[in-house]
Parts: sequence; C-alpha cells; structure tokens
Amino acid sequence: MAETKKKITLIGAPIEEGSGRRGCAMGPAALRIGGLDTTLAELGHSVTDEGDVKPLPARDMPNHKGANNLQIVTAFTRALDSAVHDVARAGGVPIVLGGDHALAMGSVSGMARHAADVGRPLFVLWLDAHADFNSPATTPSGNMHGMPVAFFCGQAEFAPILDKDRPFVDPKRVYQVGIRSVDEREREEIAKHGVNVFDMRAIDETGMAHIMHEIIATVKDANGLLHVSLDVDFLDPEFAPGVGTTVPGGATFREAHLIMEMLCDTGLVSSVDLVELNPFLDDRGKSARILVELTASLFGRRILDRPTRSA
Repeated sequence: MAETKKKITLIGAPIEEGSGRRGCAMGPAALRIGGLDTTLAELGHSVTDEGDVKPLPARDMPNHKGANNLQIVTAFTRALDSAVHDVARAGGVPIVLGGDHALAMGSVSGMARHAADVGRPLFVLWLDAHADFNSPATTPSGNMHGMPVAFFCGQAEFAPILDKDRPFVDPKRVYQVGIRSVDEREREEIAKHGVNVFDMRAIDETGMAHIMHEIIATVKDANGLLHVSLDVDFLDPEFAPGVGTTVPGGATFREAHLIMEMLCDTGLVSSVDLVELNPFLDDRGKSARILVELTASLFGRRILDRPTRSA
C-alpha cells in the first residue's frame, strides 16, 4: 500500500468558455465548499490552496470559427501549463479544480513538460463519457472542451496556443475509461492514433478491476507518471447530476471508488483534474460531495474510514 503523505497544491480554474453553457466557473468554489482541502489535510497530506488562476484573454490570438472563445481558452491554457509545471517541479501534486475540460489543455501540457524534465513518460487516465479528441477541423460544435486530448497529443496544433516544440503525450499512453459518446470523425481519429479506449461495454464485459490492473501494470512497467483527469460525466447522472453534458449509462459510485482506491495503492498518481462540475445544475451539492469523496479515496481514505452521512 502506498501511504506516502504528499504535498498537494489546489489550483482553481474557473473556466466555462470551453463548453457550450455557463456554470462551470462556479466549480472550484463548490469543491472548496465541499471541503476538499480539509478532507485531504485530515488524511495527513500537506495542502496548499493557490486560489484561482484569473488570466486576461490572450489578445495575440485571432478569432477562429472552429474554436469558440479561443482567446480566453488560450489564456487559461498558458496559465495552467505554467502553474502545474511549477508545482510538479517543486515536488508537489497539483490538483486542478474545474471548470470545463478545456483546462486539461494546460494541466496535461504542464505535466508533459515536467515528465520530460525528469526523463519519465507521462500517461493520462481520462475518466469521461467523451473522448475529447476533436480539433477545429473535426468538431461539430467548436466548443474547445471537446479538444484537449487531441491538443496535448499534438493533433490540434491549429494556433500558437503553446510552444510548438513542447513535449506531447503519446496517444498510445492515453487510457480513456467510461467512454460512451463519441463523434464519428473523433472515432476515426482515436483509432488512427492508437488511443486506448475502454467504453462502458468493455467495463460491463471485463470488469473495472481487470481494466485498472492492465493500465496500472503498463504505467509501472514504464516507470511512468500518471495524470488523472476526472470528468463529472464519467459517473452516471443518477449519482452526479451536476454536469452540462449528461450521458446515461455511466460508471457507478462504487466503480469510481474502486478506480481511486486501486490508484492510491500504487502511488503512481502525479497530478489530477476535477472537471465539468456545474453547481447550477447540481442537486444540493451532491456532485461536488462525490468528487471530494472520490479524491479522498485517491489519496488514502479507506472503506473502513468512510463516515456515514445522514440523508
């Protein structure tokens, strides 16, 4: 069991411009109200909250008809790339509080730079209903929260958002679990580039534990770093309704906890995103509380330690 206490840094990313609707900007506040910092501290970790990044729009970027709100998404990407890299370089574990999934353009890029610095490969565990492998050339909507995986894999270099010579993530080191809504062109792209996809059928047929053992073994064998990007819509909306992109048939509360507990046992996780939480659509903070509980499992809370809550 990996019981090492960690230096955790919380970074708020109140971005909602990557999605097609408003509300995700309230996500970081909801996670803080849900007690994420105190929960992690009670598990023995050192927790620092750096507050929210609040970048000004990147005026050097022209408008792009296939990439909505490119200036503000670029600004968040640059700010998070820098913030996450700085925390990781100092030996900490950055947890980015979202905000929509466009934030992973910055967080994963920052971790890719850190992984290159220390000479280790970066793997990404993408827990999401969506593959997010679109680009302006393939997107049906232009919403950039559907583009981060293609971006950090170097397949969406349509504008100078970050340095074109930065380290990318090998698509074959991206593991997408819980996928159940993929655009047609996107399906072609993830197959072409070798992204590892475990959709809900794969989970039903082989079981979550088997899938996670396979992923964990691969990361261990490569001495890799692991970035976990958790979208609220990975979970079935019955358990976590606070998201603007609900897709029925998602992971159960128990399956999600199993993932986190197995990852905790490995000590492999180097960085985390908690994304797409929209408190405006939530049911009395239910989704925020679940994200806090899942993060607690990822960082050491055991079943026997879990408190009973009144209704």
